[in-house]
Amino acid sequence: MQLAIFPLRLNLLPDGVLPLRVFEPRYLRMIAESSQRGMGLCLLGKAQDGGFSPLLAIGTRVEIIDFDRLEDGTLGVTVKGVERFKIQTLEVEDDGLLSAEVQLLPGWLHEPLPPEQHILAEKLGQVFQEHPNYAAYYPTPQWNDACWVVQRWLEVLPLEAEEKFGLMASNDYHEALHFLLQAVQEEDAAMHQH
Repeated sequence: MQLAIFPLRLNLLPDGVLPLRVFEPRYLRMIAESSQRGMGLCLLGKAQDGGFSPLLAIGTRVEIIDFDRLEDGTLGVTVKGVERFKIQTLEVEDDGLLSAEVQLLPGWLHEPLPPEQHILAEKLGQVFQEHPNYAAYYPTPQWNDACWVVQRWLEVLPLEAEEKFGLMASNDYHEALHFLLQAVQEEDAAMHQH
C-alpha cells in the first residue's frame, strides 16, 4: 500500500483524533489527493546533530473526518487514526512530499480493562476533564476498553519519540499497558507523598 507521509512530533494511534494545521504546498497537495492515495502520520525521532530528525518507521494510516479554512488562510484538518503500518520503502517526490510503500500491521485486540487497572481510565478521565477541547473529539470515550485507553495514553503522555515508537511497534498493547500502569502508579504515589 502506498501512502503519503506527514511527519509529526506527535503520534496518533487507531481511533485517535488529531487536528492539524496545513499550509505547506506539499501537504496541501497531500490533503487534496488523500481520497485517492491515502495518508499516514509518522513520528519524528529525536533531533540529531545538525538538526535532522529521523522518521520512525511505524506510523498510523489516517482518514480526514473534517476540514475547514482557518482565518489565517491555513487549512485546518481533523484526522482519525485507522490502522498502524510499517514503512518498507520511502521516496521523496518533486515537491518534497514523502511517499512510502507500507505494510499494514494487525490491529490491537479490544479487550475489557480489568478492574485492577481501572486507574488508567480514571486518570485519563481527569485529562479529559482538564482539557475539554481535547475531550470534545471523543464524544463516546471507551473507558472499559483496555486497547482504547492505552492508545489514548500513548498519544497524550509526554514521552521521548523513541520510547513511544517502541510501544507502538509492539504486536499488542500489553507492554504499553504495563508501562503506563507503572507510570501512572508512580505519579500517584509521588502526589500522595506531598
